[in-house]
Amino acid sequence: MLMGHGATPVPCRLVAAAYRDEQEAADKVVRLGSGVDVCLFASPLPYDFARRSGVLTVPATYVPLGGAALHAALVRTAQDDRIDVTRVSVDVVNRAEIEEAYEDLGLPIQDVHSRDESGSTGTVAAYHERLLRRGVTTGALTCLPGVAERLTAAGVPAIRIRPTTASVRTALHGAALLGAHHRLEESQLAVVLIEVPTLREPVRRSAPRYWRDELRLALQRLLVQEAHRMNASVWPIDDHSYLVASTRGSISAATDGFRVPPFASRIREELGLAIEVGIGMGRTTHEAEAHARAALARTQASKQVQGFAVDREGRPLVPAPRMPPQPAGPVKPKGVEVLGRLAAKLEGGDTVVDAEAAGRMLGVTARTARRLLRTLVDEGLAWPLPPNRTPQPGRPRQLYRLIVEKLGPRAP
Repeated sequence: MLMGHGATPVPCRLVAAAYRDEQEAADKVVRLGSGVDVCLFASPLPYDFARRSGVLTVPATYVPLGGAALHAALVRTAQDDRIDVTRVSVDVVNRAEIEEAYEDLGLPIQDVHSRDESGSTGTVAAYHERLLRRGVTTGALTCLPGVAERLTAAGVPAIRIRPTTASVRTALHGAALLGAHHRLEESQLAVVLIEVPTLREPVRRSAPRYWRDELRLALQRLLVQEAHRMNASVWPIDDHSYLVASTRGSISAATDGFRVPPFASRIREELGLAIEVGIGMGRTTHEAEAHARAALARTQASKQVQGFAVDREGRPLVPAPRMPPQPAGPVKPKGVEVLGRLAAKLEGGDTVVDAEAAGRMLGVTARTARRLLRTLVDEGLAWPLPPNRTPQPGRPRQLYRLIVEKLGPRAP
């Protein structure tokens, strides 16, 4: 539970999604799916990867690494005899924040280099190392644990920029407020206006008189059925239009995130009718209906599918980014197949492997094998063991214990 300053406590549940590389952030968001109301990332970099991949469908924020976190790192840098704080390279933190921090501390910044664009661990580490080898800098300030490990192994003086306790607390509180606002937004009032051009047109003399009444009854019956599924209410307005009252969350679920008009597909398939739809959100029923009428007028004028919804500020609602397609039906987890192939190559009952050994067994590179082993960990098919520390430079050898018991009894 997060406590605001003098405010009502915001109840929440924290769901951890650990990753070894910031580029895995988007995959973790997909795995969480709709089970969260807000995403809080450990730094701006994983947030940027997730945002650019288009998988974020809920509010998201990150723990800032500028401000107090950068100031603390600069103090630690000044205490390190190997590094001149005025001749360093900095990653992730944007240039404006760096300039502000140096100005606050009265330090010159003309020899400070920065890189705030995203990149792989190897790319960012190479950036820092290249500047040091050329004699341009004396050390590096990095926000990325993987980069710090690589630089230290390569003999490059490196200082980690870590979030302060206060910045983490503030970010958690902000995320909780974003999530609470998202929940309230999902429950805000929404009105759907439906018009049927066929019923609006004048009656032909040759047409039977009762056919419109039968069509209206069939249409209202269908709308009531659909509205019942989304906890909505339906009222006929006149001979050719209807009003549906619901919540934004229910309408969003019925429209694939405001990408397709509600009810239109089933009405076309079962009754052979085309309909015109406008959706409006608002703080009151009157405001939501006014916005729905504006949206309906816009769709009637443009004849385009998109733009049929208006938010409570009267602006066209932009559909949320689409989630990557999920496989239909039960699918055998990829990790089970990988674990089976590794189990078939194990010798002497030893179930502990590292990336190099797994790569030889699977016929892939060590990098690919490392990614596959992480998949096994995510699916509960392997346990990561403490790194095997060795005096040699470079990344410590990571061992994994394969849980072959989950494959079930094997033939002798």
